[in-house]
Amino acid sequence: MRGIRSGSIDLIYLDPPFNSKHDYAAPIGSKAAGAAFKDTWSLSDIDKEWWGEISESHPALYKLLDAVQHVGGKSMMAYAIYMAVRIIEMHRILKPTGSIYLHCDTTAGHYLKLLMDSVFGAANYRNSITWQRTNPHNDAGRYGRISDVLLFYKKGNHVWNTQYTELSDKTRAMYRHKDGRGVYRGLPLTAESLSGGGYRYEYHGHDRVWRRPRESMMQLERDGLVHLPKRDGGLPEKKLYLSDAKGVPVQDIWTDIRPALGRERVGYPTQKPLALLERIISASSNPGDVVFDPFCGCATACLAAEKLGRRWIGIDISELAARLIKSRMLDAARAKDGEQETIDRFTVGAGQIIHRTDIPRQHVQRDPCIKNKLYGVQEGVCKGCTKHFEIRHMHVDHEIPKAKGGQDDDGNLQLLCGSCNTIKGTKTMAELKARLRELGILPER
Repeated sequence: MRGIRSGSIDLIYLDPPFNSKHDYAAPIGSKAAGAAFKDTWSLSDIDKEWWGEISESHPALYKLLDAVQHVGGKSMMAYAIYMAVRIIEMHRILKPTGSIYLHCDTTAGHYLKLLMDSVFGAANYRNSITWQRTNPHNDAGRYGRISDVLLFYKKGNHVWNTQYTELSDKTRAMYRHKDGRGVYRGLPLTAESLSGGGYRYEYHGHDRVWRRPRESMMQLERDGLVHLPKRDGGLPEKKLYLSDAKGVPVQDIWTDIRPALGRERVGYPTQKPLALLERIISASSNPGDVVFDPFCGCATACLAAEKLGRRWIGIDISELAARLIKSRMLDAARAKDGEQETIDRFTVGAGQIIHRTDIPRQHVQRDPCIKNKLYGVQEGVCKGCTKHFEIRHMHVDHEIPKAKGGQDDDGNLQLLCGSCNTIKGTKTMAELKARLRELGILPER
């Protein structure tokens, strides 16, 4: 992720390991055969430098992770550190209008919620969406565990497209009237039950308090949108046509999306249904936006993004992911229309799915005035020893060393005095601060 440019992603969906203490493997003979991962964590599974990086750049998050160790143990702490460094990077690459959905379960969901609050800000939390992933069953000694959770956060003024569920048969049965425009139902036009009053006048022999002023009501009638019941005493109603009914806005409990089954199933151990990703992508992005899945696995998010006209990026620890997405895209193209032109889009020429196994590097032109800008931002203070220097004694340095995956862009640059720059070399800032404390230049914590 450190090779992705800052503020370039519109929507992130991630379905990371859950710290479930299980090992997963796809069955032999399935499309995903060979896919496997271990979901058990210890401190030996993480880069020790991450801990130091977090302590320097996100002190509140550092304290939270330390608390996780005391509450959840070292395994949970290791998992939380693994996730924290990735959440920090995802916040960096997300656009100000972007959103992120973190898929988890109850194993570590409450810890992940706190990590997300620390990095994205508690004020940017939108929902904890409960998705019923399986049918009811009995779990010994407790209630049946049948749901996952999606933590939904925004970064700023985010994209939002309200989604609707299909009308139930019971609701459709309420559309029992019909005219030349189609089937419709009647909605109340009276205002007796509404707070704030209404407009009292006589309309078609009924002296009532109405929701609309008289002229608005007459215009509604001229537009052919007033239903006048034939039965005696029946009140006029507004027509709502079935063709205009959007359905019920989706709430934060999703029970209408079933697990991936049948032909959609590729055998990947933690595969999510296409409909789940289609709902998320439709709600929080627009056509042409970039969707990113940093744990893409069998690439369901990528497939859904392609289907909905979004651009997409997927990352996975297994090279099998690239093979799976090619296979699934090709199957989708064949199922769509079987035309060779559609199939060629995913197999030849410029339409080929691009994938790489090396670590990408950014090639961004540095701001020619970056030293002056950094000097102003830091108010002339060295990021190492915290002492003030004239600008001629300052050196531009990579906060995360290039040797450790840091990028040569303005967001990874800082100013150090000559002495601190020499001491730091290719070390991390955490290592520099530790060395400065050893030398007595910085006070002990």
